[in-house]
Amino acid sequence: MRILLISGSTRSASTNSAALRAMHEHRPAGIDTVWYEDVAGLASLPAFNPDDEDDLPPTVATLRATIDAADAVLFCTPEYAGSLPGSFKNLLDWTVRGGNLYGKPVAYVSVAAQGRGAGAEANLRTVLGYVGATLIADACARVFVDREVVAPDGRVTDRPTRDRLVAALAAFAEAAAVTASSQ
Repeated sequence: MRILLISGSTRSASTNSAALRAMHEHRPAGIDTVWYEDVAGLASLPAFNPDDEDDLPPTVATLRATIDAADAVLFCTPEYAGSLPGSFKNLLDWTVRGGNLYGKPVAYVSVAAQGRGAGAEANLRTVLGYVGATLIADACARVFVDREVVAPDGRVTDRPTRDRLVAALAAFAEAAAVTASSQ
């Protein structure tokens, strides 16, 4: 199972990116992860412009190829102003015409504190439905990541938090494998 991990944050000290880094670095055997930040990164994408669809910017072509090569995609995004961050929505917009997420098993992990992040989650579900992704709702997880447990190098230092993140990744991989085999 090859899972693409995409953070919705461009922030250098992002708890969302730290969560994905922990999943990537501590993934269970048998799960291959690709962290989009290692491939290109959210900040590298130009603003979505439908006029560029016939001559894709190289970073967009890389994004689409990376999604196409994945068996499933796991997102982790912050909430800004009650919604998805604009840069993350921009990434999703670039997948619409390419159909890259259509039928692809997807889920998200929210690292927000209790009572936060619901707007981003709702908007993400809406967009993923629009692009035809196969949202595995039972594999969507909430694992609070306190900024205090993220080291300056962006790594999660708290083992119980890391373990919960890795467990969420494993649960998604299992559910995505079942979903992919039934499609």
